Amino acid sequence: MSPLIVNGRTEKEILKACLQGDRQAQKDLFYMYAGKMMTVCLRYARHHQEAEDMLQDGFIKVFTNLGEYSHMGSFEGWVRRIIVNTAIKHTQKKSFSYEDSGLDHVREDAEDPDALTLLSEEELIKLIAALPDGYRMVFNLYAIEGYTHREISELLNIEEGTSRSQLLKARRILQEKVNALYTVAI
Repeated sequence: MSPLIVNGRTEKEILKACLQGDRQAQKDLFYMYAGKMMTVCLRYARHHQEAEDMLQDGFIKVFTNLGEYSHMGSFEGWVRRIIVNTAIKHTQKKSFSYEDSGLDHVREDAEDPDALTLLSEEELIKLIAALPDGYRMVFNLYAIEGYTHREISELLNIEEGTSRSQLLKARRILQEKVNALYTVAI
């Protein structure tokens, strides 16, 4: 894979210039990853403005802690972890609780594994954004970011069983919404 280049500089050169306080390099670094990280933020946020706030706060942390990057693993992965943790903290500041949305009556039918693949990325992000906060957090962390239930329980300060339950309920809600979309379309 060829290195990312912005304004004639590689990621490594931009990182070095950022550490020296080069404002243009900071801007280049932001634009190098802002699009991908905005997609991450949109999955955790209820609306676009909230995602923008998460992105901005996350990049402030990236620049503040840039000297701590160990150059082990990908820089993009390091940035992504900061953005995800920022999104989690942002959502927790809103004092959400792992709400019960009253969807305990949702059927426990088997999920159609192909249903979510039929949606566009934008449609899927909208469906995920409409989930209750707790469900959305666990779904994103588990299904998209790849965290284990143990890691989620530590990040969110919840029991592993709660993580599993939130994920199951999130999947059920998404499945019902997808089924409703295709019922209307047919």
